[in-house]
Amino acid sequence: MAEPEAYAYTDGASTGSRGSGGYGAVICWKGKTEEVSGGEQDTTNLRMEITAACVALETIDEGHFVTIYSDASYLINCMRRGWYKKWRENGWLNHRKEAVANKDLWERLLEATQRHQEVRWRKVKGHSKTGGAHKAGNDRADELAVAAKKEAAGERGVLSRPGERDAPIKLAGEAARQ
Repeated sequence: MAEPEAYAYTDGASTGSRGSGGYGAVICWKGKTEEVSGGEQDTTNLRMEITAACVALETIDEGHFVTIYSDASYLINCMRRGWYKKWRENGWLNHRKEAVANKDLWERLLEATQRHQEVRWRKVKGHSKTGGAHKAGNDRADELAVAAKKEAAGERGVLSRPGERDAPIKLAGEAARQ
């Protein structure tokens, strides 16, 4: 029997270094594509990037092999290089002996990863004008995040947040599972 696989494109957006922000995720699993997004009025881009990954992992049923695609280098590097292990060992202090920013979300993310058999982290090039295997998924996650940011800021005329789609959008096909 095939192992249950899922993948998600995640992105965050914010206004300035602190302000309105949004997150978006395009999640493909169980033969369907689901889009989720949300926003906050007082946040940062990194908080929204981490939140997008948390929500994606929490949306997918437990026990999957999941690949998260993100253009957030800090998120991908933390998870792939295991920076969080050292932070936990040091009582959530970084190498400068300062409190790790967004500890609440890092803990939430680590808990969300435990729900699955395995979570793989892949860096994708964000906001690329050229095509690529993951451009459509990353672009759509960005659109969702920006729309949610605008909605959180109270701007009019933002995209509505679509729910589950009947058919998967053309993302990266087999290349998305690399």
